[in-house]
Amino acid sequence: MLLQAYRCFSIVLFFICLAAYINMLNARETHIVGDGGGWSLFTDSNNWAEGKEFHVGDFLVFNYESGLHNVLQVNSTAYEGCIKDPYIQIFNSGNDSLLLSEVDRIWFICGVTDHCENGQKLSIIVVP
Repeated sequence: MLLQAYRCFSIVLFFICLAAYINMLNARETHIVGDGGGWSLFTDSNNWAEGKEFHVGDFLVFNYESGLHNVLQVNSTAYEGCIKDPYIQIFNSGNDSLLLSEVDRIWFICGVTDHCENGQKLSIIVVP
C-alpha cells in the first residue's frame, strides 16, 4: 500500500515538474526596440536596452518605416566605426523579428546614409 502511494506521488510530481519546465520554455519575451518610438534617429536604442535582460529564446523586433531605415547586424568593429559593409545580416521589411538563439553580444546599426553616425545603433548581450 505504501509503495503504491509512493509511485502515485512520484508520477504526480513528475508531471508537475514537466508542466513547470514546459511553461518555462514558453516564457519567451518579445522586445520591441525603442518601444513606441521604434527603430529611429529619435530613439536612443542603447538607452532603451539599459536594464533589460535579453535571453536565448526571446525575440527582438525592429519597427520602422521601410525605405527610411534598415537594420544591419554587424560585428563589433563595424558597430564602433559605423561600417556598413560587410554585414552579417540585413533586415529591411520595417517589421523585423529576430529570434535570439545563442548566448552572445550582438550589434546592430542602421545602414541608411549617416544614421549610424548620428546614433542609430544598438548593442545587446544575450544571456541563457
